[in-house]
Amino acid sequence: MFKRFNAAVLFATAVALSGAVSGCTKKSDTAVGTDGAPGAASTEAIAIGEYGSMTGSEATFGISTHRGIEMAIEEKNKAGGVKGRQLQLISLDNQGKTGESAAAVTRLITQNKVVAVLGEVASSRSLEAAPIAQQYKIPMISPSSTNPKVTEVGDHIFRVCFIDPFQGTVMAKFAIENLKAKKVAILRDVKSDYSVGLANYFAETLKSMGGEIVADQSYQAGEIDFKGQLTALRTKKPEAIFVPGYYTEVGLIARQAKQLGLKVPLLGGDGWDSSKLYEIGKEAINGNYFSNHYTTESTDPVTQDFIKRYKEKFNETPDGLAALGYDSARILIEAMERATTIDSKNIRDEIAKTKDYVGVTGKISLNDQRNAVKSAVVVKVDGNTNRYVTTISP
Repeated sequence: MFKRFNAAVLFATAVALSGAVSGCTKKSDTAVGTDGAPGAASTEAIAIGEYGSMTGSEATFGISTHRGIEMAIEEKNKAGGVKGRQLQLISLDNQGKTGESAAAVTRLITQNKVVAVLGEVASSRSLEAAPIAQQYKIPMISPSSTNPKVTEVGDHIFRVCFIDPFQGTVMAKFAIENLKAKKVAILRDVKSDYSVGLANYFAETLKSMGGEIVADQSYQAGEIDFKGQLTALRTKKPEAIFVPGYYTEVGLIARQAKQLGLKVPLLGGDGWDSSKLYEIGKEAINGNYFSNHYTTESTDPVTQDFIKRYKEKFNETPDGLAALGYDSARILIEAMERATTIDSKNIRDEIAKTKDYVGVTGKISLNDQRNAVKSAVVVKVDGNTNRYVTTISP
C-alpha cells in the first residue's frame, strides 16, 4: 500500500495515506518565512512539518502517528483553520533509517518553511532531529519519544508522552506488586536509546523495591534468532522477563520463548504497541503485559469519541501512537490559537504553557523540562486486543 520515499522527497500525506486532506490549500514553500513570520498574504496556508517512519521495519509507528496528526489537522481546517488560515501538513518519511530524520527536518525547516515540527516516535530518531529544530528555533513536539534525553536537547523540544524513568517505574511496580515477581531478567536492544534507557530505569526501580535482576541479556534490532539469549535467561529461573524493545523483535522473542518452554510472563513498554505485535507473535504473545499511553477500554467520553471518529475514517481501532499523534497536533493547534501572531517564537512559548489539556490519552500538563506529566496504563495482550489491567499515576 505504501510506496517507499527518500526523506529528501516530499510526499503528500493525503496521497500516501488516505486521500486529500479536506480544506487544505495548495502546497507553497513560501507560505511562512524561515523564522515563522507570516508571508505576504494573510490567507496563505500555515505550514506544519511532520517526519516519521512511514515505511521500513517499524512503519506502523509512523503510519499510526501520521493518521492521528492528519485527523486533527483535517478537523481544524473543516472548522475554519487557525486565525482564518488553513493548515498545511507537510510529511516526510525517514524510512526508519539513521541520518534520514536529520535530512527530513532540515528540509522541512529550510525549504518548506514550517512554523513547527511534529515527530518522531523512536527516541533515537528524535535525538537525531532535535538539535536541528533547536538550532533554527523551531518548536518540535514528539508524540511518543520517551527517552529523557530528547527534551534535554533544548527549550524548543517538547513531548506529550510520559518519559522512561516513569515508564520503568510503572512496570517495576507492576512486576512486584501485581505479579509478585521479584526475580526478573532483562532482554534489551543495546543499539536502541529507548530500550537501553527503559531497561536501566526498570532495573533501578525493581532493585529499590527489593527485587533482583537475575540476568541481563542483549540483542540488536533486526536479529531474528534469540534462542541463545533466552536459553541463558532460562537457566537463571526468572519469574518474569522485561523486554523493552519494539514489536518487530518482541513478537519473535515471545514465540521462541514459548518454544523453549519459558512460561513466565514477558513485560515491556510502549514500543510493543502495534497491530503487528499479535501478527508476529501469534498465540505466544498472549497473556503478556506492557505499559501504554491509553486504553481503548477507557470510559472517558473524549477518548471514546476519538476512537469512534478514527474508526469511521480509517476502518480500524487506533493504537496509542495514533492517539498521541492526535494529542500532539491538537496541543500545537491550541498553542497557535493562543499565540498573538503565527510565528515560531510565540508558538513555542504557548506550547510551554500547556496545562491540564484534556486529551485522548488523558489530561496533559507540560512541566519545566517540557515533558508531559500524566498517568500510564498497563495492558494485557489478548489477540488483537490489549486488555486494560491498571492505571498508575505519577
